[in-house]
Amino acid sequence: MTARKTFLLRISPELYESLASWAQQELRSVNGQIEYLLKEAVRKRDRKFAEDEGVASEEGPQTPP
Repeated sequence: MTARKTFLLRISPELYESLASWAQQELRSVNGQIEYLLKEAVRKRDRKFAEDEGVASEEGPQTPP
């Protein structure tokens, strides 16, 4: 198992409350929700970067939203 990186994240109380509510709806901790959202954002960015560069995606062609 790889070690996890710990770091401090400063966010507004309003954003924290929104994340906490969202996390509760999806049965995650706030930390888990933030990690999930970041992973999804990186995955989407990497896929878009690959498409922009003409690299074939493992998922096949993407339909625009």
